[in-house]
Amino acid sequence: MKTMLLKKIVSGLLFILVFLGMAILAKAQETKKIYFFYGTGCPHCAQVLEYFEKRDLFNKYPVEKMEIYFDHNNALLFNQMLASLGIDENSRGVPTVIIDKKVLIGDKPIIDNFVSEADKFLSTNKIPEDNQVVVEIKESNKPLDLTLAAVVAGSLVDAINPCEFAVLIILMTTILASGNYRRAFRSGLAFSASIFISYFLMGLGLYKALSIGGVSGTFFKFVGWVAIVLGVLNLKDYFWYGKGFLMEVPLSWRPRLKELIHSVTGPVGAFFIGFLVSLFLLPCTGGPYIVILGMLAKKSFDTQAILYLLVYNLIFVSPMVLISLAVYKGFDPQKAEEIRKKRLETLHLIAGVVMLGMGAFILMGWI
Repeated sequence: MKTMLLKKIVSGLLFILVFLGMAILAKAQETKKIYFFYGTGCPHCAQVLEYFEKRDLFNKYPVEKMEIYFDHNNALLFNQMLASLGIDENSRGVPTVIIDKKVLIGDKPIIDNFVSEADKFLSTNKIPEDNQVVVEIKESNKPLDLTLAAVVAGSLVDAINPCEFAVLIILMTTILASGNYRRAFRSGLAFSASIFISYFLMGLGLYKALSIGGVSGTFFKFVGWVAIVLGVLNLKDYFWYGKGFLMEVPLSWRPRLKELIHSVTGPVGAFFIGFLVSLFLLPCTGGPYIVILGMLAKKSFDTQAILYLLVYNLIFVSPMVLISLAVYKGFDPQKAEEIRKKRLETLHLIAGVVMLGMGAFILMGWI
């Protein structure tokens, strides 16, 4: 059964690689994008960023964000494009928007003229017959925004992670040894809350670090390949579980992890232990999170990113809350552990397929 499935997956991977190559070649021939050059820490750039964010212009128009203070490649492209358009060095600065051969430099010119110039640029890609056609052309040139879909997919992969289930089941079994189901339920909720807070803060910190440094197109492609590698490793764990590197908590860490969890006697202990346990879980569950954070640093702004991180982590801890509730209602955690062990390979298969899909979407520029 697995051999047949392996052949199908290998065939699917070959198809994806061929499709990727064709899509990348086709993408090189696409209509020119609108380039927005900015610098991290530039107050005038911040005004334009706020203007674009409030009006959702990054989703309405095919705008490519290019940070030039910390990204050498972007800075080179910035100077090359302006030189080719006849803009002398003394007149160059950020923020700058390049729409075909039209150059807008400075916050006020961009804010006052961006929409009209962008609409004019998009409408000239084809000769419109009437106003209705113009609207359709604008819609067709909007980039496909799959950010929310990617966040949900990545968080679901993390949510079904075997490591997460194993840790919570050990915790619930430990608390239930006292025979107090209410305390076990409250401990499960406290543990889930601490994991949520810990992962949210770690994610927010990494997002800010990536945003300040500037995420270049090259780094974003690297994120896509990281997703592909994680997908392949999870597929390996489906077909050859336990062989080589395992996409779970390292075996050498598990005794210490169990020791920490067994020390919990109630909700307060569960809450504080959760922060320590999150560090043990990070190598196991961090892959999809890092991919999503790299995507958010490239595609989103602070307000959007915070909302996406909240959504991600709420989905991530939702199985913990559900298992806690199920145990409170009488579900035996040992039964849950049996189910987890039986479904280990399937969970890795699901994670592998989703991560491969996310990597392909990033590399093809769909995210």
